[in-house]
Amino acid sequence: MDYALLLTDFSKNHCGWSQQRSLHECLRSAIKTGKLNSGTRMLATRQLASDLGIARNTALYAYEQLATEGYVRSDRRGTFVADIKLAKVRDEHVSQLLHPGLSQRAQVLPSRQPETSLTTAFTPGIPSLVDFPIHLWRRLLERAWRSTTATQLSYGDAAGEPLLREAIADHLRASRGVICEPSQVFITDGTQSSLDLCAHAFADKGDVVWMESPGYRGALNAFHAAELRIHPIAVDLDGIAPSEDDWHKSSPKLIYVTPSHQFPLGGVLTLERRIALIEQARTAGALLIEDDYDSEFRHDGPPLPAMQGLMPNAPVIYLGTFSKTMFPALRIGFMIVPQGFVAAINDLVSQSVSRGRTTDQLALADFLSSGQFATHLRRMRRLYRQRRDCMKAALERHTSAFGKVYGISSGMHLVLALDESISDMKVSANALEQGIVAHAVSAHVIGEVNAIRNGLVLGYAQVPIEQIDEAVRKLSEIIKSAKSF
Repeated sequence: MDYALLLTDFSKNHCGWSQQRSLHECLRSAIKTGKLNSGTRMLATRQLASDLGIARNTALYAYEQLATEGYVRSDRRGTFVADIKLAKVRDEHVSQLLHPGLSQRAQVLPSRQPETSLTTAFTPGIPSLVDFPIHLWRRLLERAWRSTTATQLSYGDAAGEPLLREAIADHLRASRGVICEPSQVFITDGTQSSLDLCAHAFADKGDVVWMESPGYRGALNAFHAAELRIHPIAVDLDGIAPSEDDWHKSSPKLIYVTPSHQFPLGGVLTLERRIALIEQARTAGALLIEDDYDSEFRHDGPPLPAMQGLMPNAPVIYLGTFSKTMFPALRIGFMIVPQGFVAAINDLVSQSVSRGRTTDQLALADFLSSGQFATHLRRMRRLYRQRRDCMKAALERHTSAFGKVYGISSGMHLVLALDESISDMKVSANALEQGIVAHAVSAHVIGEVNAIRNGLVLGYAQVPIEQIDEAVRKLSEIIKSAKSF
């Protein structure tokens, strides 16, 4: 090997590292890349140290480390590069070689659309993070840490911290009409985690699950991963609307619904449909998965009560999360299971989940029970209602010639249904190039159903009022340029 080249590499790599580590890394890299071939005799440590201007102990350390890792061997004649077989893979073939290792379900998942920033207009599902009381949250975390015992540093209860489960049950009974005991509450890492658990705990491979179409693709992915059969149900402006044929020809094991603010169209499932769905599910022996998405932010009138509490012993699994009401990085969600499933789900999560983040859960329990969470929700409702009103007015001002606005009564996003002459996928792609996130409704359509299929999902919760009009005006220009004449 050209030891002058080694000297250059050593000088480059030395920045930020100890001399010992830098020399070891240089020599190991030379062996792995073939610059030092098997059987090559290494320079004596005294000579190497002299050539590189380093202490001999530094060279001794590097050689000893290489010998420990199996890259060199030593005998009475000196130190030699070991006879090792290193696989050489051409970079352009790496993806092809890895591809067969993926399961079929992983290979067919759609690529995630790149985004400029999660806080860019009009990314849906992101709350106004700058308005979260982070200083209060920090104090609650500090208080939780001060009261944490050594025992609580171990793995926690797989179902979640008892104080948090009790606080969630109290909150839901008061705010959503949910009928539950703390024992029915199971803490998860968010709605996606809850959906994965539901798909595997309450259905078997090949069972039928109903999904709203257009609908939430995270649920679709969870059900596909569990190898369930997806049966799409069309959604109108009043929510999911199964027909008699759906009940007779594709009887479900699970029914996934977002009744408080349908994703993505934003409709609110009527009380009549809620009751009918519960009664029909009970008759069919099916379980409803109620994803109470955006239920906390009802802008026009009081929210309808949760489906879970409409009837005694309703066949409903209730899902919730704090990602929208607080902040996504918290990664705490929950599910409420019917009383008859509590023991089985306890056994399941105890064997498959190692729960942690005790202090986060204790701080959240404090946030809920102290009333600070309710105060925060009231502030956010006022803020989001103002931004919703501004967004609606801007869309009417700039885009009324292209489409119609839906889903404004609740939540943190609305839908601009586009004229059929305009491709929502094209608009979405063009908008992203200009720094605007506008998800296409058609990307959420499942199967061939008669529903709104062309439009844009526009989140407004995280967009300051003073920026909304200009962002909508810019979006209208993009829509106009995508229109086919």
